[in-house]
Amino acid sequence: MGLMNKIVQKPRYIDIFAGCGGISLGLCNAGWEGIFAIEKDKMAFETLRFNLINHFDWPEWLPIREFDIKNLIALYQKELISLRGKVDLVVGGPPCQGFSMAGKRKSNDKRNKMVDLYIKFIYLVQPKFLFFENVYGFTVATKKRINQEEKIYSDYVVKKLTDLGYNIAFEIIDFSKFGIPQRRKRFILVGIRNGNSGEAKSFFSNLKKHKKEFLRKRGLSVTVSAKVAISDLERRHGIIQSEEMPKFNVGIYATPKSNYQKLLRQKIAENTTLPDSHRFTNHSEKIIEKFEYILKTSQRNKSIDESIKKRFNTKKRSVVALDKNKPSPTLTTLPDDYIHYLEPRILTVREYARLQSFDDSFQFKGKYTTGGKRRTKEVPRYTQIGNAIPPLFGEQVGLSFLYLWEKNFNKNDCK
Repeated sequence: MGLMNKIVQKPRYIDIFAGCGGISLGLCNAGWEGIFAIEKDKMAFETLRFNLINHFDWPEWLPIREFDIKNLIALYQKELISLRGKVDLVVGGPPCQGFSMAGKRKSNDKRNKMVDLYIKFIYLVQPKFLFFENVYGFTVATKKRINQEEKIYSDYVVKKLTDLGYNIAFEIIDFSKFGIPQRRKRFILVGIRNGNSGEAKSFFSNLKKHKKEFLRKRGLSVTVSAKVAISDLERRHGIIQSEEMPKFNVGIYATPKSNYQKLLRQKIAENTTLPDSHRFTNHSEKIIEKFEYILKTSQRNKSIDESIKKRFNTKKRSVVALDKNKPSPTLTTLPDDYIHYLEPRILTVREYARLQSFDDSFQFKGKYTTGGKRRTKEVPRYTQIGNAIPPLFGEQVGLSFLYLWEKNFNKNDCK
């Protein structure tokens, strides 16, 4: 966009509910400097720390480890208040399961309380800008209990942040219209402290105005298909036994077949043959047979019909075979929801990451997946990616905020 040539002092941000660091990676690429990031899961924070710790100017008073935001606010309220006037942007997306259209959507879901902690954090720090991301269902009323009113949480958040002195604008954004190979609709809200309605709305107009030029400079189209994103990772290109986990095979890189693949591989060494986290699941013959049948008979990017579920006695709510010529559906935290567009298997962690636009140099830490009761408590690699904001979109977010920062605030007053 040409703006970075004008900036001497980098603007600074804090990432809360940071996950593995998807938006932080994007902001870093856009020229922002991180102060710190808050994430309560140990595995997700390990991934963020491994990849991004050098990007943060971490304060001495805050330990570099996983932290529950509730505990952070309780322990370091004075330190957070001392940051007023020194933080340009706070970004964050509170856990979304309580609002997801795929869930029960109860207004008393404990996870919905994270929204209040986000608002509390904004009150304490008072950044110049804020960015809030959540699922589309955030704009839809939750189910009420007896004698309770339905809640539309987007209305609640807008009111609370407006009361704190922020001018707010929000839209539903489909990431597949911004070069992400995934049809992923999200509620995006931005706020400017003591700003006006036109300035807040200009975030979205700038985002849309500059996306084609942003993508053109990287050799990308506005719409990217699943095949364009991951065809160099297909199993048929070759496998070897994993040194880390000998019971599993890992895939070998093929020559990049698209500009998207070249872009996401540009930070790795040219002689690299093994992508990070490209481990294939050991499917049984019965599972392979089922997947082969689904690939032959089912409509792509649509959940299998009831007849197929009965044929294979599956109780899964959704199983989708990807369409190679279109962006993938919204990735969830459950990898067995999706079947590769060509091969009878689920996607690898690296393929998941590609569809979320993480570059291949970004390494994921922790377990690959988990199950049972641990599913609600742990954030393994697939979950980290499924919960993330795509970094390529995060970079566009960062550039759009830079325009507002240049226009509204003296670039020398942020420290």
